[in-house]
Amino acid sequence: MINRIVLNETSYHGYGAIKEIVREVKGRRLNKAFICTDPGLIKFGVSKKVTTILDEANLTYEVYSDIKANPTIENVQVGVKAYKNSEADYIIAIGGGSSMDTAKAIGIIINNPEFEDVRSLEGVAPTKNKCVPIIAVPTTAGTAAEVTINYVITDVEKSRKFVCVDTHDIPVVAIIDPEMMESMPKGLTAATGMDALTHAIEGFTTAAAWEMTDMFHIKAIEIIAKSLKGAVENTKEGREGMALGQYIAGMGFSNVGLGIVHSMAHPLGALYDTPHGVANAILLPTVMKYNAEATGDKYKYIAAAMGVEGIENMSIEEYRKAAIDAVKKLSSDVEIPHNLKEIIKEEDINFLAESAYADACRPGNPKDTCVEDIVNLYKSLI
Repeated sequence: MINRIVLNETSYHGYGAIKEIVREVKGRRLNKAFICTDPGLIKFGVSKKVTTILDEANLTYEVYSDIKANPTIENVQVGVKAYKNSEADYIIAIGGGSSMDTAKAIGIIINNPEFEDVRSLEGVAPTKNKCVPIIAVPTTAGTAAEVTINYVITDVEKSRKFVCVDTHDIPVVAIIDPEMMESMPKGLTAATGMDALTHAIEGFTTAAAWEMTDMFHIKAIEIIAKSLKGAVENTKEGREGMALGQYIAGMGFSNVGLGIVHSMAHPLGALYDTPHGVANAILLPTVMKYNAEATGDKYKYIAAAMGVEGIENMSIEEYRKAAIDAVKKLSSDVEIPHNLKEIIKEEDINFLAESAYADACRPGNPKDTCVEDIVNLYKSLI
């Protein structure tokens, strides 16, 4: 069996890393940036931390901020037109998954115009050319979109999200600067942090997992478990830990896929605009319980990485429960809701389950599933 690993050409980590953007732009002989960011980051001055550096270096740019929390086909298509009009030759994506995903889709379509309908990018699209060079600057510690080959777009017309997987879309440079994340409010920090934990746990247990990605995922779980509460309280150590932990998780899951936590979360975002991290956090313990029988001894290592003691003296049933309980406790500690009662309408469950089953993340689940199983999982949380 052949396993593949795809990562950024270059990544920078640590406080002050955004200053390296100038070195990369000049070294790559790039001329004008098309900055993808969201209106909130502009309003609160987060994007300005990057544009100030560009201004000081006399580097030109144009800002595109018509981006929603769950970016739509329209956001991408308007962005493609704006990019063409800007005469830019590279993209700087500043933000969370929404900005990153929009940037990836724009960058792919610019160099592969036959996919301008956007919908045809779903799944593993047969693009021929690498996307426009992207420098990715995350402002959340969760999606790891800066190091993944995935992006997610919302089809408003069909009330669904679709996942695109393409090695041509990975940013050439990732700038992981914890200072860019310090303005995140507590709720968003908690939600994106639990998203990162979901990436690590699903990536560790997915059907395609192997030794190298296991290494990434276990380390990511350990760092996130130690750092998330501190990040929510906005400590320097917590922010730095989460910035690193979520990136390491991305190094792994981008190369082996995810499972039904993500496939079930995507329809919630499409139909109800539920924040992705919140949906994942609520679903994760329930899906972990459902998948347990298909995970061998992996929950032993998850429990240990989460800080559970005495694992060596536990039976398989005990350490599986311990792993699930540790995830529940961390979620509770950072004040994530415990169920979907305030989110799901019962009459939508069949549609949600069918959408989840059709989602590109579902085949990676360690346990074979069906629409009926997914229906029951949703129902168990309302």
